[in-house]
Amino acid sequence: MSSALSSLGKNKRAPLPDLPDHRRRPVPFKQKLYTDDEAILLNDILKSPFAPAADGTSTSIPKNALLKIPNKGSVPTDLELMSSMMQKLTQLEQKVISQANELKQKDKKISVLEDKIKILQKSKDACSKESSQNEELERTCLELQSQVWEMERFLNDYGMIWVGDKNHQSTEDHKENVKPQQDILGKQYLWQQDNSLVKNFHMNYDLVMENVKDLNVLAGEEEAQIEHVTGGARLTRPKPIPLTLYKNGILMFNGPFRSYEDSSTQQCMQDLMDGYFPSELQRRFPDGVPIKMNDQRDVEFQQNNRWIEFPGIGHTIGNKTDPVLKESAIPGPKLSMEQFLKKLPKTVIKEGKVIDIRGSVQQNLQGTSKEQKDSVILIETPCLISLKERLEIDESSRVPSAKDISTLRIKSEDGEKTFIVKMYFSETIGHLRTYLNQHRGEESCYDIISSFPQRVYSDGSKTLQESGLVPNASLLLRPTKC
Repeated sequence: MSSALSSLGKNKRAPLPDLPDHRRRPVPFKQKLYTDDEAILLNDILKSPFAPAADGTSTSIPKNALLKIPNKGSVPTDLELMSSMMQKLTQLEQKVISQANELKQKDKKISVLEDKIKILQKSKDACSKESSQNEELERTCLELQSQVWEMERFLNDYGMIWVGDKNHQSTEDHKENVKPQQDILGKQYLWQQDNSLVKNFHMNYDLVMENVKDLNVLAGEEEAQIEHVTGGARLTRPKPIPLTLYKNGILMFNGPFRSYEDSSTQQCMQDLMDGYFPSELQRRFPDGVPIKMNDQRDVEFQQNNRWIEFPGIGHTIGNKTDPVLKESAIPGPKLSMEQFLKKLPKTVIKEGKVIDIRGSVQQNLQGTSKEQKDSVILIETPCLISLKERLEIDESSRVPSAKDISTLRIKSEDGEKTFIVKMYFSETIGHLRTYLNQHRGEESCYDIISSFPQRVYSDGSKTLQESGLVPNASLLLRPTKC
């Protein structure tokens, strides 16, 4: 048997449950609206500093607006929350306004930059158009210049000189009308003759001869080149161009003669003295061409005399002068009439009319046609009347004809009519004008010139004998401004 003490040690005693003590009152506590973490987060929001305003001034929360939240306990009131939210809204509105102003300013800058880009694009397009127009004008000038040289060379071979036509006056009027337009466009866009002149030009024959030798090596004078022909190809040497240096000018190709006083001749010789190919040959021979030189520096080229010169050699007392060699023949082969006609166009359309060029030029070279013969007009003059009266008298009693009679063949301004005028040696140029005006029925403005030698007869008091228009002469009428 177990004793009572042993039984007490075996069984554990359980505590009695807490029974409510109705004698004590419960302590009242206010329930928390936020947890501790939510209270800390709200307090941080209320204590956070505000961003600076749009005008650069910083705003701060007034001290009485901060909500002091204890670690355990009180929460901000509705008024405090409302005031803080209103401050944040005002700051956000200020930011929106400032950003809207910045956007407007940036839009203005963008519009200004776009206008500048458009202006720059227009200027680039205008520059490209002007450059293309200048290149086209230069190319056209070179082509026309080469054509004029060929025409002058051909006319020089046949002893003729280009005088002008009826469009001379209209071309002068056109130049006067174009001149103001050139001033508007500016001098930098058009070729100016004064800018292309070589200043202080001095001809150095030895330097030209030496540089031409070096240029011929560069142009491949001794090298054979492949030339494509019908049915295959062959090796050929480049054909050199002839260049003759005279004392007073040069002859390139087959002429015409070019004096050293011409600006184009000075530019050509200056290019050779500087060691370059002549710029006038660049378009025709872009890869260069050999030049065959003929040094005639002691010979003075004499063109067809346009005035009467003393045929002898001048001398001064006490000095000995060396005679100057003169040459007037152009070296090289001459163009035949058929070769020249092939270079001319057959027909040209002008003002809606088809004009036969080759036929009219061929008729002028071969002789006068029937139409030209029909256009010959004999003008009544006192001399012609006396000759007619003499023919009416019988041969037995006829007085011998006077020997002081000059026959003048005068072409009109358009070249379609030829006036035959019989005059005495003692009659003047003024009388000639009177006869022409009486026959034509009008007093137009014109000059009386001679084609070879070229001379203008403007002094009406000089006689035909003093003017050298005896015993016969060929004259032209050139229109002038009244």
